[in-house]
Amino acid sequence: MTAADKVTLSRIVIAPLFFFVFMVQFIPRQIAIVLLWIMFGWMELSDLIDGRVARANQQVTSFGKLFDPFADVISRVTYFLAFTSIGIMPWWVLVVVLYREFGILFLRMLLGLKGIAMGARAGGKLKAGVYMTAGLVSLMLYTVRITGFLGGVASLLETLTIVVYIAAAVLSLASFADYLVQFRKLYK
Repeated sequence: MTAADKVTLSRIVIAPLFFFVFMVQFIPRQIAIVLLWIMFGWMELSDLIDGRVARANQQVTSFGKLFDPFADVISRVTYFLAFTSIGIMPWWVLVVVLYREFGILFLRMLLGLKGIAMGARAGGKLKAGVYMTAGLVSLMLYTVRITGFLGGVASLLETLTIVVYIAAAVLSLASFADYLVQFRKLYK
């Protein structure tokens, strides 16, 4: 494993820990919130770091091109499941996200059978930024609900969260269409 792959792997390790800390009730919520912010921050920061490390060390590999988006899906779907479980993320958005992610995974597997690795696309990167924003706003809303800190912004955060999730669903569908076009080009 390259250094970049180890950074990527950290997201896969941290994701279930995030879900565990989010769901269990025996960890005091104030402590849990601090841990959730640290883990969320690392999962998103490591997504930026791993690609830069790979390019800086000239270690961009076909494995890394597949491992990075896989780790992204694991980490983001994990926190989306957590937020959906308490009603912050709408179920229908989660379904759109899951269908998109499994669809892309299938396309990548088909290309993999031909020895082709399909890397990230510009639309996918934009979608990832909106996913991250949705997670960030959701964690802010969760924090406000649990701690009561800045409770006056809860209504604004709820509205912003819905808007960001709608944008995430739309970008999920748009980026899937983009991947389909790229898949057709590469598969021929």
